[in-house]
Amino acid sequence: MILEAEPDLTVVAEAGDGAEAIEVATRSGTDVDLAILDIAMPRMTGIQAAREISRRAPGIRLLMLSMYDNEQYLFESLKAGACGYVLKSVADRDLLEACRAAMRGEPFLYPGAITSLIRDYLQRHQRGEPIPDAVLTPREEEIVKLIAEGHSSKQIADLLVISVKTVERHRANILAKLGLRDRLELTRHAIRAGLIEP
Repeated sequence: MILEAEPDLTVVAEAGDGAEAIEVATRSGTDVDLAILDIAMPRMTGIQAAREISRRAPGIRLLMLSMYDNEQYLFESLKAGACGYVLKSVADRDLLEACRAAMRGEPFLYPGAITSLIRDYLQRHQRGEPIPDAVLTPREEEIVKLIAEGHSSKQIADLLVISVKTVERHRANILAKLGLRDRLELTRHAIRAGLIEP
């Protein structure tokens, strides 16, 4: 509704989950300049969808929407290719400005996000640390998210069109990589990594 009321912005497509967002945004013939992704989308997070859209259609600008002022989500969003991060609590105020900034090729961050980025950068610099890369592959992250959302191995296999045995192999690899024991610890990891919202 916020976007439709603006003469310079046109909503050309909508999606119900992250996987559908990727499909709609990258479908040939769809004229998408900007994708607004909710971090808490079902099936795939906005961050996972952003990574895939960036890979398939690097010309599409990406904005992330989140309920939470959370540093992890912010950093993961930026690493995934987002040029802006908007809090839902102030979306009525910030969303239009963020869309227009993105279309001008400028970043949009709320004030607290800028403070977080500077603090994180300074802390890493003092410790002599590089920015860490992701430990899990995109497919493993997708499976972690689905496990954390409560899907069974059979449901995950059906959703991803792979065998149950492949899901179980991925699960074992994920637990080994992260040094975790069970679904509960995996769910905690998914929340910390911004794959699901608490």
